[in-house]
Amino acid sequence: MPSPEQFHGWLGHDSSAAKGNMRWTAFTPKPFAPTDIDIKITHCGICGTDIHTLRSGWGSTHYPVCVGHEIVGHVTRIGSEVTTLFALGDRVGVGAQSASCLKEDCEECSNGLEQHCGKGFVGTYNGRYPDGSWTYGGYADYARVPAHFVIKIPSGLESQDAAPMLCGGITVYAPLKKNGAGPGKRVGIVGLGGLGHFGVLFAKALGCDKVVAISRSRSKSKDAEAMGADTFIATSEDEKWERKHSRSLDLIISTVSSSDLPLSGYLRLLRTNGQFIQVGAPEDKLPAIAAFALIAKGCTIGGSQIGSPKQIEEMLQFAAEKGVKPWVQERPMKDANKSVVDMEDGKARYRYVLVNNAIDVQAML
Repeated sequence: MPSPEQFHGWLGHDSSAAKGNMRWTAFTPKPFAPTDIDIKITHCGICGTDIHTLRSGWGSTHYPVCVGHEIVGHVTRIGSEVTTLFALGDRVGVGAQSASCLKEDCEECSNGLEQHCGKGFVGTYNGRYPDGSWTYGGYADYARVPAHFVIKIPSGLESQDAAPMLCGGITVYAPLKKNGAGPGKRVGIVGLGGLGHFGVLFAKALGCDKVVAISRSRSKSKDAEAMGADTFIATSEDEKWERKHSRSLDLIISTVSSSDLPLSGYLRLLRTNGQFIQVGAPEDKLPAIAAFALIAKGCTIGGSQIGSPKQIEEMLQFAAEKGVKPWVQERPMKDANKSVVDMEDGKARYRYVLVNNAIDVQAML
């Protein structure tokens, strides 16, 4: 079935959209380019970024906005200049990025670091292409995306499992791989939400000697153990946790999006030359720390942003081979508003995935 001229999706028209006030309406996608692919969406994960964007939490959002950047579906149209071997009907995915400059003189794009492109990074929603058109995300029936950022889904992954990997999964997989997670490494994951649970799953699958889940309370400790965590630290309940676990970790990946985090305590957990990598993005600043928290042990603080198309492809294949299966709850696309509210209220265990049902979609039109 060819793509329609207009797509339909859940559009937020102001910051109240984050409170469940999106409306299912028509929108016009970017003009179809020879390098584009159209996708009939079957699944779309709900990411914390969706909520930040709906409420203009990271800056002014361009409304109307259709969020969703964990998209899985089937190819319905292929541009004449697409060089990757896609076929109509192929099952594919799109993550948080839909374009970069891709120029040979771009240090990032020419080295497979498209996610850090400083000249032409375009987000899958609330982003603007060079022609001036805006990007629309996956809480919709179709998506139109430049083919460079479309990834084939391995046959070993179910669509509902692959969808949240396209942003949530790669956000933790990329820094784990970059910073040497694997045999001989002891890794801590701060936060056990949508991102954090992927951190535990991937750290375990990568063969780390020890995987430590770190959260405020012990309410999720049994879940963390089931995911593969060897130890659980509850920072608001465990007395003197910083001292007890001091110098025990080589790498910490922090997935929390709160500015109220005991950063100095986390740094005490690191061994000499340990690394603390922040991937969660608070709407406020991170807390201040004393310089000697870094100097005394030669620790480093860094950050990481999603991953390149090549890294996403690698991650999906790794997940298929290792049997990495996220904890997802499927919700019908018609329940997107309720799902966004439930996500904000912390009810997801641990990633909501919206599923397009043909009957539901027709009922919303």
